[in-house]
Amino acid sequence: MAVYLGWKVNGESTGAGREVALLEYIYDRPDLEQLRGNPRKVLDAIDNFAQTKVGLINVGNSKGGIVCGVMAEHKPSVMLELGGYMGFSAIMFGNALRENGGSKYYSVEKNPLFAAIAANLIDLAGLGDVVRVVVGTGAEGIQRLYDEGVFEGRPIDMAFFDHHKPAYKTDLKLCERLGLIDKGTVLVADNMIIPGNPAYAEYVRATVAEKREKDKVAEEKGNANLVYKSRSVNGFEPSGGEDAVEITECLGVEA
Repeated sequence: MAVYLGWKVNGESTGAGREVALLEYIYDRPDLEQLRGNPRKVLDAIDNFAQTKVGLINVGNSKGGIVCGVMAEHKPSVMLELGGYMGFSAIMFGNALRENGGSKYYSVEKNPLFAAIAANLIDLAGLGDVVRVVVGTGAEGIQRLYDEGVFEGRPIDMAFFDHHKPAYKTDLKLCERLGLIDKGTVLVADNMIIPGNPAYAEYVRATVAEKREKDKVAEEKGNANLVYKSRSVNGFEPSGGEDAVEITECLGVEA
């Protein structure tokens, strides 16, 4: 497996230099016209940049393949992503959603520059009619989409969490309060080893009785009556490090 280069520039992990460089690299490629409308070729170009120029922090093909397998099994029609970054996952999963007969993929990204780059690459891949990029934090994006009525009063079919790690649990609880989680909803959470997210894992693995007890003192409540079945599946970061995704299915509501 070809791995990504380090993703820090001059020892720093902040800034948007490598992300802007990615967009310039894509549009300077001599095979640009062959990338248009071809999601796999756009993903390969992103990989090539991260393997030869400077690393990126997307989900990668190992864990991305796991998520695509879950999508093939459950065939979501509407999917929500929290943490879009450069659009790698939105392109991979948006394409998988379309291939499985789905209709809409919503990708929420806090950084407006990253969101703009992602939207550009998504359009290049020919997925502009399937994938919509929303600028904001996870909570802001969820609330905005809910207020717009895009979910049409229905629970979401699937969600992918890959944003600010402490927000996984609180944003899931927001989805629960808004009625966006119900029987059949599938949640996939990235980075469960690198860097890890014990608070989220504990929540989705807890019984209804355990959640009800903790809700008595919780500052932010969700829907403790939702029954989850959760498991961890190991994969690899694009950098080669071992990581895992948490795959959680809502089995319904316990009275």
